[in-house]
Amino acid sequence: MPWIKQDMCTSCSLCVNECPAGAIELNADGFAEIDEAECIRCGRCHDVCPEDAVRHDGERIPQEVAENLRWVRRLLGHFQDSQEQAAFMERMVRFFNKQKKVRERTLAAITAAEDKPVAGIDAAILGLSKNRTTDSSKE
Repeated sequence: MPWIKQDMCTSCSLCVNECPAGAIELNADGFAEIDEAECIRCGRCHDVCPEDAVRHDGERIPQEVAENLRWVRRLLGHFQDSQEQAAFMERMVRFFNKQKKVRERTLAAITAAEDKPVAGIDAAILGLSKNRTTDSSKE
């Protein structure tokens, strides 16, 4: 998801005016901010910004990893002995492996749908819905 580097933003409002989803507004300090929930990832803000203040989300990978590690560290504080901590760390590995699987499968479905995106995505959702129904009937 794109984001705006505040110290590069000049408050020109070009991105605000160009955003077809209305996902960008000037904040109280006068700098542009993107509402992640509203952003449709069209890239227009990135294309029109004369200052390159609209940045790619790949730049935030180290920050997101650090946030994950701070979260794990905070939760780790609830476990006192080494056995509890080891069990917790195993659960965290399973948690992040699950997230990895979700992302990998989502990417595979998106990649498979490239020629016919709407039909491909719909077919993937239908297939997953059928699997979920089949899986829940086994319980």
